[in-house]
Amino acid sequence: MTSKNSKRFDDVRPGEALPELAIPITTTLIASAAIATRDYFPGHHDMEAAQQLGSPHVFMNILTTSGLSQRFVEGWAGPAARFKDLKIKLGAPNYPGDTMTFSGEVVRTDAASREVEVALKGKNSMGSHVTGTATLVLP
Repeated sequence: MTSKNSKRFDDVRPGEALPELAIPITTTLIASAAIATRDYFPGHHDMEAAQQLGSPHVFMNILTTSGLSQRFVEGWAGPAARFKDLKIKLGAPNYPGDTMTFSGEVVRTDAASREVEVALKGKNSMGSHVTGTATLVLP
């Protein structure tokens, strides 16, 4: 859930932890988000096709992971924050029946540009699904 209150640059400090966000991973989330991002690769919606690829189940696509990463950071920063950059790297796959829990912390602030860089991680039962950074401009 996105906060109605926005973080202000002057209230943010390096080392500040973002509140964790747990995302239940469901078949519906994986398939619908893949289709919404126009990713029709069968491994994201067809279990038999995913299994033929050596996967135990359908698996989340990178565009969904990117959107969920942005949601996590936006939920902390609030609606007045402006995203400048999001860099992510995938690790362990997200499969239905698992939960991905995001954590993060402020790693850099720049008073001249009002930029804040946040390091983020999304873990599931197999390890890190996503790691990365987001750069925002705060009011």
